[in-house]
Amino acid sequence: MQPITRRNFLTGLGAALTARRLGADLPGAGTSNPAPRKVAAAVTVYTHNSHADLIVGRLLEGYHLDGKAPRPNLKLVSLYIDQVGEKDKGRRLAAEHGVRVCKTIEETLTLGASRLAVDGVLLIGEHGNYPGSETGQTMYPRRRFFEETAAVFRQADRVVPVFSDKHLSWNWNDAKWMYDTARELKVPLMAGSSLPLTWRRPAIDVRRGARLTEAVGISYHTLDGYGFHALEMLQCLCERRRGGEVGVAAVQCVEGAEVWKARDTGRFDAKLLESAWWRRDHIARSKGGLEESVPKPAAFFIEYRDGFRGTILTLNPANDEWSIGWREADEPDPRSTLFWTQEARPFGHFTSLVQGIERMIHTGAPPWSVERTLLTTGVLDALLVSRLRGGLRLETPHLAITYQPGFDWQQPPAPSQGRGDDLTD
Repeated sequence: MQPITRRNFLTGLGAALTARRLGADLPGAGTSNPAPRKVAAAVTVYTHNSHADLIVGRLLEGYHLDGKAPRPNLKLVSLYIDQVGEKDKGRRLAAEHGVRVCKTIEETLTLGASRLAVDGVLLIGEHGNYPGSETGQTMYPRRRFFEETAAVFRQADRVVPVFSDKHLSWNWNDAKWMYDTARELKVPLMAGSSLPLTWRRPAIDVRRGARLTEAVGISYHTLDGYGFHALEMLQCLCERRRGGEVGVAAVQCVEGAEVWKARDTGRFDAKLLESAWWRRDHIARSKGGLEESVPKPAAFFIEYRDGFRGTILTLNPANDEWSIGWREADEPDPRSTLFWTQEARPFGHFTSLVQGIERMIHTGAPPWSVERTLLTTGVLDALLVSRLRGGLRLETPHLAITYQPGFDWQQPPAPSQGRGDDLTD
């Protein structure tokens, strides 16, 4: 492959500042707002607190999902829902806001006419009743959504920016096809997790050009959906190391007692694990030793092509947060931070994600490299194949993905007051 360049506050003030953070360089910023851009959305399901609700819902109900300002400078004009069940709320919201509900993705992009009729596309392939793969990933129809979108672009001989939620696909081949097709058609493509944008405690980042040697992060819940978030947490930090991103040479997924053996033999730095562990908010939930608290840990080992090492430990049931520690060659002590997410409606970490989408649709330039998500998608797929094969170490020459990071994280303003009603998936 050739080189390719996630509590209280003054709600009104905090919201206003948040709404301008990623949108500060939009056309007309600081003077008058540009006209809202027309957006089409294709989603798997639209239930309460689904990703469709937390992303597309911000276009309809504002950043706080309460029907009030501030709002993205985007206008949802059409909506396709792949699976409509008893708990669907998308059709009701669409009727309330004058949004056309469509039967196909083609109709969603053309509004039933013969030409492309929108300025941007949101593809939300998350949640819903879809089969699982042999590696344990949910087979969401992300490639199908993008393939039908690309077909409209080809017919129209015109493209608009596209956001595809979370990892590009449940398998590498489909993800690479999506990436290659976007490059062929020159589609501005943005994807990934909300975690790289969320609050950090403390508010620190890896400095550009740092001589990173290793990072150890902790995760929870599932290895696919939540493991992906953890990989994006790792990647948004380590891509800033000296030389930029150079890709991944090999991966391995191990479980159970083998994880603690790997720690004891130095496979990963125990001090980095300790540093990440004590960054968590919920320390009191896990008293005692890790071995007693975590009966079946899982470890993702990622070997980068330049010698950098990354490890993600899923520590159920003792942990329910994301944090990470890292070491620089010229620093005596490790650094670490918690990636904090608002686990209550309105789930404010999605605000920064939607601001990035808004910026891309207005400017045509994704605010961060889609190569990051191509890499994390491929790493997750390979790790779950390793797990399927009993923890076999797998070399990954196809993940020699190189890029230079173009995004600098900033601490978001404090979130608005959470309203309970937690996310269930």
